[in-house]
Amino acid sequence: MDRIAQLKQFLESSPNDSFLKHALALEYIKLGDDTTARKLFEELLAHEPGYTGSYYHLGKLLERMGDPTAAISTYEKGMAMAKAANERHTYNELQSAYEDLVY
Repeated sequence: MDRIAQLKQFLESSPNDSFLKHALALEYIKLGDDTTARKLFEELLAHEPGYTGSYYHLGKLLERMGDPTAAISTYEKGMAMAKAANERHTYNELQSAYEDLVY
């Protein structure tokens, strides 16, 4: 069974599992399906805004899709969430991506 099918099967029994949604979104990115990946990241972050690792990937995806304004907003929200959770490594990654885009 391929990874996407396997992750979808796991999500059937745990539809709000953020780790599974994040992993599935990354698989769609590998396939070049940014639209589906974006939908999954946005659903994940709407349900669990504290899942800070997804902000970086969503921001990069938005950059690739030609939406720098949405990417900047995503990085800013992710930095705020990472700072609140005292996740320094995630904050620094988001800040670096933000600065690369803005400056």
